[in-house]
Amino acid sequence: MTEPSTQQPRRSPLPPTDTHSGGRSTVPLDSTAQLLTRVTAQLATQLSLVSRNGTRRPMHRTRPSDTPRLPAAPRPSPAEAAPPTLLVVAHGSRDPQALRTVLALLDRVRDLRPGLDVRLGHIELNQPLLPDTLDGLRGADAVLVPLLLGRGHHVKHDLPAAAAAAPSVRTRIAAPLGPHPLLVEALYGRLVEAGWDPADEGGRRAAVVLAAAGSRDPDSAQDTRRTARMLAERLGGVPVVPAYASAATPTVPAALRALVARGRHRTFVASYFTAPGRFASAAASAAPRAAAVPLGAHPAMARLLLHRYDQALSATAPSEMVSLLASA
Repeated sequence: MTEPSTQQPRRSPLPPTDTHSGGRSTVPLDSTAQLLTRVTAQLATQLSLVSRNGTRRPMHRTRPSDTPRLPAAPRPSPAEAAPPTLLVVAHGSRDPQALRTVLALLDRVRDLRPGLDVRLGHIELNQPLLPDTLDGLRGADAVLVPLLLGRGHHVKHDLPAAAAAAPSVRTRIAAPLGPHPLLVEALYGRLVEAGWDPADEGGRRAAVVLAAAGSRDPDSAQDTRRTARMLAERLGGVPVVPAYASAATPTVPAALRALVARGRHRTFVASYFTAPGRFASAAASAAPRAAAVPLGAHPAMARLLLHRYDQALSATAPSEMVSLLASA
């Protein structure tokens, strides 16, 4: 028999122990290269928290490289941006009922288009005045919609001058309200409220005087005559005679007398005014019976203001705006 060998078998060398855990851990220590890499990364992170002047940057300004970035909040598209302000331009009156009537009309407009910024500016006599309202819209877009019934001095000169004097507001000027079928609808509704009987339509005794403020501008008179013709058609062929409170003829009393002379004894006065005032009161006092009240906050008036607003927005070229003012 051979004697057993006394040479011990070779054993694989044990990995070095982690001296920081008392020699009990079997986790291998990092190599020198790994330690250097880790220290360099930690130093870079710490240095990124310090600004050049030695102060510590707020932690919320740093982001670990492995943290995914959240997508930026989407910017509103032009279609989602707020629409331009609808700036209603009224003439103004010393009659306290005038302002209340216009404010009621603006409330109807807001009800029809919730979320639309609707504001008021007056040419004279009432607050707020148009320049003040424009001053409160600096940096914004606005469409000036005249609460005026035809092309006259205010539409052709006062509104463009006010817009030019407010260069910080991007403005468009809409066409005046008349002539338009919605305006005729409002006139007809006010006549019915005043006692107009549809049975009179087509009769030989009935007639209507369309009482307007009057203007020296021939375009304004043309617009009033056109509205009178449209109203006559709406009334089934009843004569509608335009008459004026100032600056043009015939006057309301003269027009009434002429109709009576033609056998038209059942005459009505249609008030072609947007709100109560001196001229509207004078025209009503000449009526042989109750005159129709001004157009005011009739629902068709609110729809017409929005129509003119939309029409101005759709006219993108300056030449289109000139066309609107010339032919509306």
